[in-house]
Amino acid sequence: MLKLTARQEQILNLIKDAIQNTGFPPTRAEIATELGFRSTNAAEEHLQALARKGVIEIAAGTSRGIRLLESELSSHMPGIQMALPHPALMQLSLPLVGRVAAGSPILATEHVEATYNVDPALFSAKPDFLLKVRGLSMRDAGILDGDLLAVKKSDTARNGQIVVARLGDDVTVKRYKKTSAGIELIPENPDYPIIKVSDTETDFSLEGLAVGLLRSWS
Repeated sequence: MLKLTARQEQILNLIKDAIQNTGFPPTRAEIATELGFRSTNAAEEHLQALARKGVIEIAAGTSRGIRLLESELSSHMPGIQMALPHPALMQLSLPLVGRVAAGSPILATEHVEATYNVDPALFSAKPDFLLKVRGLSMRDAGILDGDLLAVKKSDTARNGQIVVARLGDDVTVKRYKKTSAGIELIPENPDYPIIKVSDTETDFSLEGLAVGLLRSWS
């Protein structure tokens, strides 16, 4: 690997921290804001330089299509040994979940619209299913209507992670925050309200954590 500049090291650490804390790499806009760049073009130039130096890969067709390559994953998570399987064995078969009926399991057969074979390297952790995003409540996190959100099943989350939650008859994608008063499901779009869930709410449950995103550019 070629030696990184101080700025490239800074951006690489920002990517690592974002993946570790939220399950997602940052967007170009988030990198630009964090580092005080005037435009996303400067962030893009640094990302392309990191890709040329072999520490990240930029995946086409995904909103947050930045992934750490094996050497960086290993250095960021010491003690983990990674074996690369034959490419033919690297495809994950993931069910695509569409509209979810109230009260039924999210992976119930009637909810599965299709099955996709995808490269697991696109995601920060191994997902269990894809969820079709509806609406623009997470627009500023780069998650748009029609996107396919990769979700790892989990009934717990850390503050700041993007989660899939069930509340009453609805399944929603929001940023998770635990407070002394309960749970807040925070949108990434000022046009949408924060959803507050009290500790006594019985119709609330976490379905999983967002670990990646797929988008069709057609």
